[in-house]
Amino acid sequence: MAPRPVLLVATVAAAVHLAVATRYGWHRDEFYYVVAGRHPDWGYVDQPPLTPLVARLAADLPDQLLALRVLAIGCQVGCVALTAVLTAQLGGRARAQALAAAGVAACPLFVGSALLFGTTVVDQVVWCATFVLVVRAVRRTTVGAWLAAGLVAGVGLENKDTVLVLLAGVAVGLAVFRRDVLRGPGPWVAGLLAAALAAPNVVWNATHGWPQQRMAALLSAQQGGTLGALAQLPVLLLLFAGPPLIALWVLGVRRLASAAAREDRWLLGAVVVVVVAFVATGGKFYYAGPVLAPLFAAGAVSVEASDGRRGRVGWPVAVAVSGVLAVLVWLPTLPVTTANDLRAVSPFVLETYGWPQFVDQVRDAEARMPPGTPILAANYGEAGALQLLGPAAGLHATVVSGQNSYADWGPPTGTPDEVLCVGTWAPGELGAYWADVREIAPITYSGHVDGEETDLHAAIYDCRAPRGTWAQLWPRLSHLG
Repeated sequence: MAPRPVLLVATVAAAVHLAVATRYGWHRDEFYYVVAGRHPDWGYVDQPPLTPLVARLAADLPDQLLALRVLAIGCQVGCVALTAVLTAQLGGRARAQALAAAGVAACPLFVGSALLFGTTVVDQVVWCATFVLVVRAVRRTTVGAWLAAGLVAGVGLENKDTVLVLLAGVAVGLAVFRRDVLRGPGPWVAGLLAAALAAPNVVWNATHGWPQQRMAALLSAQQGGTLGALAQLPVLLLLFAGPPLIALWVLGVRRLASAAAREDRWLLGAVVVVVVAFVATGGKFYYAGPVLAPLFAAGAVSVEASDGRRGRVGWPVAVAVSGVLAVLVWLPTLPVTTANDLRAVSPFVLETYGWPQFVDQVRDAEARMPPGTPILAANYGEAGALQLLGPAAGLHATVVSGQNSYADWGPPTGTPDEVLCVGTWAPGELGAYWADVREIAPITYSGHVDGEETDLHAAIYDCRAPRGTWAQLWPRLSHLG
């Protein structure tokens, strides 16, 4: 690998992310990861245990949010560096390595994922590392090289089940284009190692009725199943790849399909299998996003081989344009009112804004309630914000929720005689659980900024006269989402 240009790209990327890392605030998912990590287990209804465990450890540091964001940025830098390594493996020299690395650093998919620490950004670096290690193992053919790939894939399976699709893609790609590789013991030993590392979460999932599969089915249905995924595919290939960088992944496809890349054509087979599998199962469009890394790598090799003078200017300009747009739209760089205007394009940035205001509004309402009144939040983001930001704001009430793994952690002690219900409840929903429901105040953000809570008319309610005990209400309050 050419260390200097790649190091420069990685340093610029890290510096840009760090400059705005904590400008707005926490993301709702980060609250959930930390709280889940404080309930250690081999799995949760919506994910394996790795990211919650790491998030919990980071949140034990003095600056919780900065620690989480540094982890996210580290994953982003890892993707940049690993793509450069992959480019070198495909025959790219310094120019190709720098271009591929810069492509990942400027790609909206990778930039936006590093906005927060979560399963997606960890998944991306696992995929990039797996591509690198499998290419290495195919070349070396040693069991040790394959074991390294199996180790990374197995750890990745404890973060996100999407790695299974990656491994299926690799297996099909090798079976079609490099069947000779599968005659040795290496790939099979690597698969066994990955399976062994994934086993604890699989056992947990099986003994709990396969909730992660139910969650995946729910998410697929919410976006319209296969047809919805197919409709979202252009979003990945055109918008999230970075419009100025479309030609780079197209060149990557052409390169891997050419005779010059015959030994590495299995990578193209893996990419096709991954995309088809996620579309067929109704997966979210960004699940397949990491396949852009090998396409960028192969495309950069093609660019270097052509050695055109126009490309020496055009490609840096394309990368710069894509990077600037990605940073402005997918990171908290703009004034919050401008980011609010861009919600239709990038809704995730605004999900990191306004949580302290939310907590303050709930604290003020809770102060008027009888001592010991519990708080029931409609979703995990609201519950996590109250639990993690509440104590510093003077809120010390018990906070529970029925969404996802919060439901497994159970209701509060005592009785539901009077409960402060907070969040995005459907009209009349609370009336099914309490006979006397009074709205105290709607949730609002300053500066006419919108968010999920304001979109769905979140509010704070004083709920009395329960229609059952906690034991009777809790199964009905529990839900996936």
